[in-house]
Amino acid sequence: MILILSQNNEITTTEVIKYLIVMKKPFIRIHEDEVFEIKTRNKRIFLESSRSTFFLDDIKSLWYRRGGLQFKRLKYANRSIHLNMTETQFWLEDYVRKILESKRNINKESNSDVNKLIVLDMARNLGFDVPDYFLAENTRDVDVDKTIIKTLNGNVTLDEIRKNSGGFMYTSVVKDTEDGDFFITFFQEKIEKDFEVRTFYLNGQCWSMAIFSQNDAQTKIDFRKYNEMKPNRNVSYHLPSDLEEKIHLLMKSLDLNSGSIDFIKKGEKYYFLEINPIGQFMGMSGTCNYFLEQKIAEYL
Repeated sequence: MILILSQNNEITTTEVIKYLIVMKKPFIRIHEDEVFEIKTRNKRIFLESSRSTFFLDDIKSLWYRRGGLQFKRLKYANRSIHLNMTETQFWLEDYVRKILESKRNINKESNSDVNKLIVLDMARNLGFDVPDYFLAENTRDVDVDKTIIKTLNGNVTLDEIRKNSGGFMYTSVVKDTEDGDFFITFFQEKIEKDFEVRTFYLNGQCWSMAIFSQNDAQTKIDFRKYNEMKPNRNVSYHLPSDLEEKIHLLMKSLDLNSGSIDFIKKGEKYYFLEINPIGQFMGMSGTCNYFLEQKIAEYL
């Protein structure tokens, strides 16, 4: 049995499941709003939510896509008993998670978030070219027009209280200095790129796509500012073998066996930017005919 942890309407998960159905492989898709109770049946650990049930030892492989396992915590009136049973429930939950993560897996809930600073330090130590970066609380020592500002904690979506309002935080160039200090912020050297490369990694293999985002002012700094009227040209691409080997070493060091990795190419150099363990890959899969959804299903 294959266990998939995802979100209710996550399209990538659905596309992989289509291949599992064709392959006639049994699976369970867990949504982020499900809450499980840990029970026993016939001396076997049994997990049950309002939507799904499964025996722990029936799970042979796991895909952590999004979300995660949530557990119902029982409450007791007596304070001492409650504290003891809370600890007991924690150990049971920890056991379930660790058993699942010991199965054949595509990533784990425990390492779904990677620290950008640690990743950049590790990449530099492994010999990647990395744009200079630093943290600062002001712009007094920042080179205007030669420095970019990025989120420190991955992709950030801002949801407002008002209906149908919100925003997305993109990479941007520092155009002016500001008076005063602010919260510690991530700054990085701006590289005038030839093009960008998005690489999808799965269990030792790499598939890459070149993104010619610098030809459009809207996508020049951050290709995620998609121009629907004039899309970027994207083509399949092969990274040098020594760079793919470094990617493999980095992923092993981070205990990740899947993720999307971003580079920018300038001259003969490939500058490493970041890793997203839950990165999107369907666009690359379709554009380059990589059939990555099928490859994920086959691995599971």
